[in-house]
Amino acid sequence: MSHDDFPTDDPAVVTCGLPYANGDLHIGHLRTYVGGDVYRRALERLGQETAFVSGSDMHGTPVAVNAEQEGVSPEEFALDWHEQYAATFPKFNVEFDNYGHTHDETNTELTREFVRSWIEEDLVYEKEIPVAWDTAEEIPLPDRYVEGTCPYCGEHARGDECDEGCGRHLEPGEIESPVSAITGNPAEYRDRTHKFLNVSEFADYLSGFLDRLEGTANAQNQPREWIEDGLRDWCITRDMDWGVDYPDDERSDLVLYVWVDAPVEYVASTKQYSDRVGADVFDWEAAWKATETPDDPSEPAAGGGELVHVIGRDIIQHHTIFWPAMLRGAGYAEPRAVMASGFVTLGGKGFSTSRDRAVWADEYLDEGFHPDPLRYYLATNGGFQQDVDFSWEKFRDRVNTELVGTVGNFLYRSLLFAHRNYDDAPIADATSDEVEEAIEEAIEAFEAAVNDYSVRAVGDAVTDLARLGNEYIQRSEPWKLVDDEPDEAAQVIHDCVAIAKAIAVLFEPIAPEKTERLWEQLGEDGSVHEVTVEAAREGPAGDLAEPTELFAQIEDERVEALNEKLEARVAEAEAEGDHAEDGDGESGDGESDTTDESDTTDESDTTDESDTTDESDTTDDMTDIEPLSDDRIGFDDFQELDIRIGRIEEAEGIEGADDLLRLRVDLGAETRTIVAGLKRLHDVDDLPGTKVVVLANMEKAELFGVESNGMVLAAGEEADLLTTYEDAGPGTKVK
Repeated sequence: MSHDDFPTDDPAVVTCGLPYANGDLHIGHLRTYVGGDVYRRALERLGQETAFVSGSDMHGTPVAVNAEQEGVSPEEFALDWHEQYAATFPKFNVEFDNYGHTHDETNTELTREFVRSWIEEDLVYEKEIPVAWDTAEEIPLPDRYVEGTCPYCGEHARGDECDEGCGRHLEPGEIESPVSAITGNPAEYRDRTHKFLNVSEFADYLSGFLDRLEGTANAQNQPREWIEDGLRDWCITRDMDWGVDYPDDERSDLVLYVWVDAPVEYVASTKQYSDRVGADVFDWEAAWKATETPDDPSEPAAGGGELVHVIGRDIIQHHTIFWPAMLRGAGYAEPRAVMASGFVTLGGKGFSTSRDRAVWADEYLDEGFHPDPLRYYLATNGGFQQDVDFSWEKFRDRVNTELVGTVGNFLYRSLLFAHRNYDDAPIADATSDEVEEAIEEAIEAFEAAVNDYSVRAVGDAVTDLARLGNEYIQRSEPWKLVDDEPDEAAQVIHDCVAIAKAIAVLFEPIAPEKTERLWEQLGEDGSVHEVTVEAAREGPAGDLAEPTELFAQIEDERVEALNEKLEARVAEAEAEGDHAEDGDGESGDGESDTTDESDTTDESDTTDESDTTDESDTTDDMTDIEPLSDDRIGFDDFQELDIRIGRIEEAEGIEGADDLLRLRVDLGAETRTIVAGLKRLHDVDDLPGTKVVVLANMEKAELFGVESNGMVLAAGEEADLLTTYEDAGPGTKVK
């Protein structure tokens, strides 16, 4: 690993978190897989040698629980879902070089090799711990077989993770008030002997690792809290039949914890790819194995390639604490970067599989939509670590405005004019200096996006170039020059075709299928998937074919029909759920649901404020508050204030200004630049994704050379940002 800017001479491996093989994929799941595929393709455009791998997570209690409910073996159950995933990803142009699974022989043997390495390094020990036990069934309850209360935040939690509260990984025996997820009976703790990896031994190393780690800010910053709180050793075995057997003949009653064999699949999948194509094409050992481990525990091992993990933010701890320790203990290289995505909501609310409140992956395709517009929406709608809200209305607006109105409009009008007025390309001898400079700026923005781990900026580089192309052709008006100034007209159209070729190259990571079609319309040789950014600099060379429009408009009536279909489906699922609760005491599977607050709040638990507030505690705090103004305004004056809900998309300091930040704020209809004095009062890295209240019709002002178009509202000297209590989205008007 080099930490040099991409491309480097070392092989790169891009991985995506393994999906549990236990249910349908929806578009929320697709965000990390699309993001990983975009990033892999962008690396390859830079000329970086790259392998893109993942696989299905076949083990663990979710699979075992659901298989038991369906009356089939865990292997049969998981393999069925694995095959569905392997077939679904290519439909969205997510093309792994290898997609394996954790139950295959390669991963099983490699996982055991990892554990044997830890044993040889004296990093594994035995300890007696309390394990939840179902006394009715007389069976142990590992992980999701047990539920209860999180000992850290008090929220309801699964046995291995506080999924509804603080998000912490939970060790066996930690969950309070345990209940069997099988029978619903209270569980009791019994002492059992298990194996532990001495993670605390890696404290100095992990601290140094986080200092070196690249990727998204949440993956870099969130794990530091766990190190500062003191690392706990990690139980790596479970009392189960389904999983990878612990490599010790004396303990045949144990299997390895799912989070041991799951990340090893990254290595196993890369090895399978190398075995298939040959080490001369891609050498998995050169990418993964360290050549020398330093004496200083905080320093990185020598050797290895550029390892980039693309995951959901709920598994940051596993990839930035456990996984680096696992690799270090087995003599492997460390990850270069972790890109942790935010979640995807649906119309401002969480996806719910039990309520059928989701846009399923197959459903999206069955509706006749092309995969590339969804890839664009998921990749460019906010920063990668921010939550993304999907609605059919927002999807329509992004497609119609940006893909159809900006990118598609420029490509079609330019190529159609060129095809009708000229025999072939190049139409002029060379690209003009103005356009050549614009293309170079787009390439530089693309390269910067890759090295900043920003899939959004990859897309922005293209839409900005297309926007410039539209301005250029509109300003130059070649249709007025064809007869009287044919050479000047030819130069303009040549320039536009050159921009179109650059768009084909730079947009390939986001829209691989559409750009291949564009490449054919440009008459270029070979495949756009095989070229690097150098092709964008070369200018057009092929015979132009008659173009067709790449992106289709989405009509309002279509969106209304899709919303009606979704609402009817959710209502039916909720009715069935209510019936099940009345008759059976069950509310659906709930295995991976994300539920909005309105579904879980019990009003009987709320307390009137007068019952809890002690006035004596608050009186002193009010002495410095300014008196209310006697000057009143009329309702009509208030109505003139255009106050909107916004969401901060980007935040960065302004050169020369101690207090000011340049914010990019999504106001629904548009994204604006707003200057705000928050630099010393807020953690800048935490601001993206924050909802704020914005005075949208504030007069524009220029501060330190930056034009501010609005005002973010905040309270008090500490600039306490005003926000929303529930789900009002960007653009919602405050009344």
